[in-house]
Amino acid sequence: MDRMRQDVSRRDFLNGAAVAIAAGFAPVDLLCASPAARALYPPAAGGFRGSAADSFSVAHALRDGEHPALDGVVPDERFDLVVVGAGISGLAAAWFYRREKPNARILLLEANDDFGGHAQRNEFAVGGRTLLSYGGSESLQSPHSLYSREALGLLGALGVDIDRFETAFDRGLYPGLGLSRGLLFKRESFGVDRLVTGDPLRMVADDIAPDRLNARPVAAFIADFPVSDTAKRQLLELYTSTRDPLAGRSSAQKHALLERTSYRAWITQILGYEVAVADTFQDRSHDFFAAGIDAVPASWARECGYPGFAGLGLGDGTDNAGMNDPYIHHFPDGNASIARLLVRSLIRGVAPGRDMEDVVLAPFDYSRLDADGAWIRLRLRATAVAMRNTGDGVETFHIQDGKLRAARSRHAIFAAYHSMAPYVLPELPSAQREALALNVKAPLVYVKVAVRNWRPWVARGVHEVTNAIGFYSRIKLDYPVSLGGYRFPRSPDEPMVLHLVHVPTVPLAPGLDPREALRAARGQLLAAPFERFEAEARDELTRIVGPAGFDAERDIAAITVNRWGHGYSGGDNPLFDPARKGPPPNETARARHSAIGFANSDSAWAAYAHAAIDEAHRAVGELTGTQVIG
Repeated sequence: MDRMRQDVSRRDFLNGAAVAIAAGFAPVDLLCASPAARALYPPAAGGFRGSAADSFSVAHALRDGEHPALDGVVPDERFDLVVVGAGISGLAAAWFYRREKPNARILLLEANDDFGGHAQRNEFAVGGRTLLSYGGSESLQSPHSLYSREALGLLGALGVDIDRFETAFDRGLYPGLGLSRGLLFKRESFGVDRLVTGDPLRMVADDIAPDRLNARPVAAFIADFPVSDTAKRQLLELYTSTRDPLAGRSSAQKHALLERTSYRAWITQILGYEVAVADTFQDRSHDFFAAGIDAVPASWARECGYPGFAGLGLGDGTDNAGMNDPYIHHFPDGNASIARLLVRSLIRGVAPGRDMEDVVLAPFDYSRLDADGAWIRLRLRATAVAMRNTGDGVETFHIQDGKLRAARSRHAIFAAYHSMAPYVLPELPSAQREALALNVKAPLVYVKVAVRNWRPWVARGVHEVTNAIGFYSRIKLDYPVSLGGYRFPRSPDEPMVLHLVHVPTVPLAPGLDPREALRAARGQLLAAPFERFEAEARDELTRIVGPAGFDAERDIAAITVNRWGHGYSGGDNPLFDPARKGPPPNETARARHSAIGFANSDSAWAAYAHAAIDEAHRAVGELTGTQVIG
């Protein structure tokens, strides 16, 4: 294990430096490629990204009651707007504010070492070429169906042509190679390691056309499962039966039962199937819901196309354009390109270019983000610790590199994690503080594994694997997108980035508050060392493609772990939360507090880029008196 860690850590170090130099992204000399030098260009750094210890240590100290002494700290900077959080929502808020007030001076504070929030960019150098991938927010979800006029207007102003993704995203690459999706069964849970290919279930908002899944007939697919004959018979019935287990109940009664029954309970209790049947689906829901099927309502499973509901007579629960639109609106680095477009628009001279094509490989000069005298400044590794209304504006206190500073502004927007707001703004009304505390976000990890080639995947006939029960719930070849000067690796002989999803969960024991379970899972995540993620990646990749010649020691070039202790923002779960009277809690949580507004996707209780943009537009509108989204 020590040797493995040294090897991968060294590769991460050298590859990060190589990308910065070879691509001209940062003025770093190879001889001085230290961690400090690599910090000049964060996307090239390896190891832990996202919620690294130095990004949340100040916030956790504040949570634990360690409040810095503010007396005597005099604001030494003046702005029209201070934005806490430089994710997509915070950046969009600055953009909307500047549109209303072109001469505004704006300061953005970001606790992480890079801008973009969850929209992080990962870069690797393998085999003489640069590989791009995403460390968080990955795609624009159904922009033709779900995006507001304001969100589309912002993207258009940044130079994003939504229809360009139709040609940039190669939907035929993997199907053309005869690859399908597969299901991994691990011996710890099923008695044997087995990869079953030809999965007929579609993904939510699938990037593969339904007629190009290379799926096998359901019966043949299930026949290869390492479960009992009885479980196989029940699985086939689950997929194909039109029996109504709720016959005699009204549609309203059926919907109500689906809301308060987990998908696991639907399978084992309502349908009466073996536990092994439910086990084959247990972790399938991790990627979309950041929860196992024991915490996912059957109603949600039905809407996402999970089997077992055909006989209810409720129509097609998946008839939702937002979920059925092709999932192809994806930059090579995910939504990090949206963040880069926003930063380039806001800060003069940080990067050349003007549209979605040239931003992909545009060199960004991080030394210009927080330049003295600039009208718009973005300060990284800066954590807000206090905000207070003063009658004529807002004072915002933040800590950067151990130093406490303060800025005075006319307006401020809190666009960071909403669960932190009560600690930064203790003056908030109790009802708002309570509403903010309800948004306990699910932890989530995106691990990127750069490999020297992907021949073993072709040999095994898969491009994506769902783990029935395991550490990584989803393991796949990256999205095939070529844009600007970036060309996606089309040949299996070329290096490739693999995308692995880990969602830490805590079993929902009777009486356990699900929000407490999320907090416990987050603690579990933050306690796990880098070596754990590396070892599990090596192990599960070996089980999947090892039989086709994959050798982890030889074939893995680098590993980056994008760890998000506060990942998906979600609302009430009908399994656990009672029906509420009055306005939804998120509306109470995001209420303007004098000269301080609230943005972020947390304000919508929805983990989507368009929600982040819409909430930024609303918050700016509340502060400036301009039209807001209805």
